[in-house]
Amino acid sequence: MNVGMKKHIEDFYQRAKDKELVSKASLFLSWMKKNGRKIGNKLSWLNPKNYISILDWYIIKKFIGTYIFSIVLIISIAIVFDFNENLSKFTQYHAPMRAIIFDFYANFIPYYSNLFSPLFVFIAVIFFTSKLASNSEIISMLAAGVSFNRIMRPYMLSCVLIACVTYYLNSSVIPHGTVIRQNFETLYRNSKKNTSAENVQLKVAKNTVAYIQHYDNQYKRGYGFSLDRFENKKLIDHMTATEIQYDTVADSKYHWKATNWKIRKLKGLKEHITSGSEMDTVILMEPTDLVYSKGQQETFTSSELLDYISKQSSRGSGNVVQYEVEYHKRIAMSFSSFILTIIGLSLSSRKRKGGMGMYLGIGLALSFGYIMLQTVSSTFAINADTPPILAAWIPNIIFAIIAFFCYRQAPN
Repeated sequence: MNVGMKKHIEDFYQRAKDKELVSKASLFLSWMKKNGRKIGNKLSWLNPKNYISILDWYIIKKFIGTYIFSIVLIISIAIVFDFNENLSKFTQYHAPMRAIIFDFYANFIPYYSNLFSPLFVFIAVIFFTSKLASNSEIISMLAAGVSFNRIMRPYMLSCVLIACVTYYLNSSVIPHGTVIRQNFETLYRNSKKNTSAENVQLKVAKNTVAYIQHYDNQYKRGYGFSLDRFENKKLIDHMTATEIQYDTVADSKYHWKATNWKIRKLKGLKEHITSGSEMDTVILMEPTDLVYSKGQQETFTSSELLDYISKQSSRGSGNVVQYEVEYHKRIAMSFSSFILTIIGLSLSSRKRKGGMGMYLGIGLALSFGYIMLQTVSSTFAINADTPPILAAWIPNIIFAIIAFFCYRQAPN
């Protein structure tokens, strides 16, 4: 078969395929023309307009707008005061302007915005709901047959958005920013950071215990190292090294270099000794396992917290309470917006003489009470053997009871 005939056959098949595709497309379009409306009616439940009315959008926009405005206002004031207070230190330690803006304040804003998110939610609800009530808009809604529960719906939808953003920031974004901010404070604000540890002993694997006399986290180096492996409660392997160095450029974790090492293998009454000047080895421990600095749990993402808690618990370490509290607190804090919104809406939905000053005062008191209770409950878990999950949820439990009584007293 010559080349021209082969090309002619290929063109013929291609035209046939194109005609077939056009035919199928026309059949599909005609079918969609007949049945498209039926399909649209069946999928109408996916349309958000069926669930969110003009009233809902009105309240959601007011809520989110006031929430963002309160964050911008209060955090801006906080930045001005903080910068004024630390200006002398920034000048003394020659902090570059780029580091001040992008390393410190760019991470200062999300950290404190999230920390005081309950305060901002409460202020937003009290502020714009009191304004709605003073303009008789709440009364008009109730008079039109809209129930208090129906008015509450857009508030709860707004809380879903705020809770999701709060949890995402807490679990993924803020921990990385906290590391950068703490490093800046160490360099330019003379904030002392724990960089060493003495007499550290930890279980690195099943029946294997490591000991380091002194560890310097700045150079990732330990001195006076020993590693003991047991079998049936008997020592069978004893390794010592005058110095160990963590390999920070290795492709995987747990790589250490031992200097002036010696290994004693015990078999009954016999002993086999090997030694050397340097040896690369794998030991299931990391620098984060050896040195604990204040607030270290805040620098871990939620997934890293779970991994760390699981790893330390398997080693038999009891120094994981603050990490467990931090993990559960991030989840509990996301739900605080729902509780405080119910309280704020219940308190400010009635039209009273005197304006909103009293409600703002109550809102500030309750919000600061919630934040203070979070700190106190964390201390209960660390120092009083309170279960971490209970300690993290104590503020929500107490304020949920307050929210229930406020809701019962809300206008019908």
